[in-house]
Amino acid sequence: MRVLVVEDDGALRSTLTHALKLSGYAVDAVGDGCSALAALQVSDYALMVLDLGLPDTDGMRLLAQLRERGNRTPVLVLSARDSVDQRVQGLRHGADDYLTKPFALPELEARIAALIRRTGGSASRLIHGALEFDPATRQASAGGTPLELSAREAAILDALMQRAGEAVIKSRLVRKLSDWDSELGVNAIEVYIHRLRRKLEPHGIRIRTLHGLGYLLEKPDAP
Repeated sequence: MRVLVVEDDGALRSTLTHALKLSGYAVDAVGDGCSALAALQVSDYALMVLDLGLPDTDGMRLLAQLRERGNRTPVLVLSARDSVDQRVQGLRHGADDYLTKPFALPELEARIAALIRRTGGSASRLIHGALEFDPATRQASAGGTPLELSAREAAILDALMQRAGEAVIKSRLVRKLSDWDSELGVNAIEVYIHRLRRKLEPHGIRIRTLHGLGYLLEKPDAP
């Protein structure tokens, strides 16, 4: 599970990163909103821990922006803003949980585990024309026929379907597969894309290559 920590306090950011790594998470940590947006462009996260007092933007504004873009990454807000109105505002802007500072690390870790468990267990099936994919089970089917996909092929298909109709850059796909092979390179992505195409194109599902950028899952053929 990969977690993104967005916290401008360097000492707290380091503490959170260390604690979450000890709990078995892969952690990316940044100190401002711009870096958070960049990280979300190239990686998928099981959860984002978001401080509201960022140096370049208000965390509440960043959260609202993500939800307006359709980003569904679960978000746990960390903030010294502890009034009821502020907590309610955070939840209305799209936060999945809200923890006020100061906090105890065991409680934070328990909330993160519960939130990932809750959101991961209820992940919605993705549908793209005749193609269906279940992010929780990593199972895919086309026209009702199950597709036999390797773990890496399923991970790439997940990334493409999450952003169907949009460009997915190659570096994002490399990061998507990093849990299996840290030596995996861009050329290997092309191999898995080729394998996916052979399985999807008979069902009218096409992956377009955007030279110098990445790939795009095209709109499904009209019936």
